[in-house]
Amino acid sequence: MLKEEILEPELPIIDPHHHLWDRRQFAAEFASDHGFNLSIRPAAKYLFEDFLADIASGHNIVATVYLEAGAFYRADRTEPMKSLGETEFATGVAAMSASGLYGKTRVCAGIVGCVDLALGKAARPILEAHMAVAGDRYKGVRNIAPWDADSTVLGPVFDVPKGLYRDAAFREGFACLAPLGLSFDAWLLEPQLEDVIDLARTFENTSIVLDHVGTPLGIASYQGRREERFGGWRSRIRSLAELPNVTLKLGGLGMAFCNFPSFLSGQPASSRQLADEWRPYIEACVEAFGVERCMFESNFPVDGGACDYATLWNAFKRIAAGASAAEKTALFSGTAQRTYRLDL
Repeated sequence: MLKEEILEPELPIIDPHHHLWDRRQFAAEFASDHGFNLSIRPAAKYLFEDFLADIASGHNIVATVYLEAGAFYRADRTEPMKSLGETEFATGVAAMSASGLYGKTRVCAGIVGCVDLALGKAARPILEAHMAVAGDRYKGVRNIAPWDADSTVLGPVFDVPKGLYRDAAFREGFACLAPLGLSFDAWLLEPQLEDVIDLARTFENTSIVLDHVGTPLGIASYQGRREERFGGWRSRIRSLAELPNVTLKLGGLGMAFCNFPSFLSGQPASSRQLADEWRPYIEACVEAFGVERCMFESNFPVDGGACDYATLWNAFKRIAAGASAAEKTALFSGTAQRTYRLDL
């Protein structure tokens, strides 16, 4: 496939959601569980140099936010403290990037780490340890909560209890975030959206970011049913938008769970195809939340199952083509900078 011409190459972009990792075993197990051939576009190992190549592909990426991915946990710490290794890793990458030796992009300008909030009040000193390591780059935490009654949706590599965001111990730990000035990134599946709605209503002073437009499903027992479920998904998105402490990430639609035709197709999809597939979800989110509470995200390397990095941002620019200059600023950089409190 020929490389696409970069659309609006001067438009500043903050990529508020990417990973860096070496998770070859996890990726192989997930692919095996779902019958995918990841050799089409491997992304099981994705480190700083790989991301640098992607952000150098033509778009004006001015800064990025690192999202936890269970990577580089410390082997020499007790279980609750192992995730400190990932924050140490991301902080090191941020320091390398801030040197200017690797280009103008501020990679990992913000870091969203992982502390197990189900530890309850005991999570606070661990949160403080992460903050001490990363300093003002540490913006928040994510505890993922994807669960479905159909175990084949996720496969055995995801081991998350049902209803994590409603769990009393989790909520005791969650209550530690706002006093520390930390936000929370939520990832769960479309049938679970009521859980994050209830969480946001209960903790109205905590900033919550919903990842991946709530992850509509089109896999396993949801195969062929994504469009029929669109109305229910949109209704819950509208309910979530009524809560002012919630913002929304526009992306993640290149994941296996959504299972659009572009996912692991014979060749990477064009930005036109992606825009056509993703537009109904993204436009519904912007309609509900407004541009000041929405931000485009790459979710790389995960969304590399649908396309390359440059094509993904072209797709978003096609979807936003009718927006004003101010609206584009919000969607591509402003909301991310404000939400993650980035000093650029």
